[in-house]
Amino acid sequence: MDLIQANKDLISTGKKEFNVLLSQQVFGDPLISEEAMVIVVNDWINFYINYYKQKITGEQQEQDMALQELQQELNTLASPFLDKYRAFLKSHEDPNNLSPSS
Repeated sequence: MDLIQANKDLISTGKKEFNVLLSQQVFGDPLISEEAMVIVVNDWINFYINYYKQKITGEQQEQDMALQELQQELNTLASPFLDKYRAFLKSHEDPNNLSPSS
C-alpha cells in the first residue's frame, strides 16, 4: 500500500521543519549531558509526530504507515545532530578533570 500524496507532502514538510529546528540549535554553556540531549531530541520528535498526527489523512493503516515513516525520517535526521552534539561534548571535556581511581 502506497502512501497518499497528501501524507507524503506532510512528511516532507515535517522533515524540512525538523531539519530547520536542528540547524538552529547552538551548543554552548551551560552544557547538558548527552543523555539529556537525547531526551530533548526525542521530545521534539514526539511533538512533531503528535502535531502531524492530526493532519495525516486516509484509512487507519495509511495513517499508521505515514506516522511510522515520519518517525523514521525524523530519527534519521536526529542521528547526525546527536553525533555532532557528542563531538561537541567531547571537545569540551577537561582533560585535567579526570576521576581519581579508587
